[in-house]
Amino acid sequence: MCDICSRVGVVGRTGAGKSSLFAALLNLTRIEGTIVVDGVDTSTLSLARLRQAISVIPQEPVLFSTTLRRNLDPFMCAADADIWAALEAVQLAGEVRALPAGLESLVSERGQNYSIGQRQLICLARAIVRHARVLMIDEATAHVDNRTDRLIQATIRDKFRHCTVLTIAHRLNTVLDSDTIFVMDDGHLVESGPPAELGARQDGHFAALLASMHHVADAENESI
Repeated sequence: MCDICSRVGVVGRTGAGKSSLFAALLNLTRIEGTIVVDGVDTSTLSLARLRQAISVIPQEPVLFSTTLRRNLDPFMCAADADIWAALEAVQLAGEVRALPAGLESLVSERGQNYSIGQRQLICLARAIVRHARVLMIDEATAHVDNRTDRLIQATIRDKFRHCTVLTIAHRLNTVLDSDTIFVMDDGHLVESGPPAELGARQDGHFAALLASMHHVADAENESI
């Protein structure tokens, strides 16, 4: 699929197949062909083993109606030190320590007692605790403020530098420093390569997406 420990940005217009790619990697849908991750054909792995190796930070953060500890460590196999280190990494440790029950504090249904940004940071901390080989990010910063967006991006670069990271891009600028760009269109991979190389291709798919981004930015500046 891609080199080990590479950062891959997955881009394309709405309906291009970006989310379908992630569903295929998690074996949530039937596929034709073979998916190879780190030299292993994923069809030879059990679902449990495959999904142990992959962490997902979804566009809509998923929290469970249980303790904060169980949200961060669903399988109860991590040491407290690892959980607190993950909370430190996402700058939530101070807030959790201030809670009367700490890690045993209850999370309400769908995490409604936390802001959208806090829920996304908890999902990021969960991924850090898991130590997965592959991290998939499905537009994780689409609904968060700029400060949380920057924190998420910086934490991913630091804590997942030894992982393969695939990011569905909501904002193209969040993946411009990726090692590789995958451009999807109508369910197919139509371009792949370093962002600078793809951006320089005249009449290329990625170049067209960049041009659209710049056009929108120029229009917004004119309206201010």
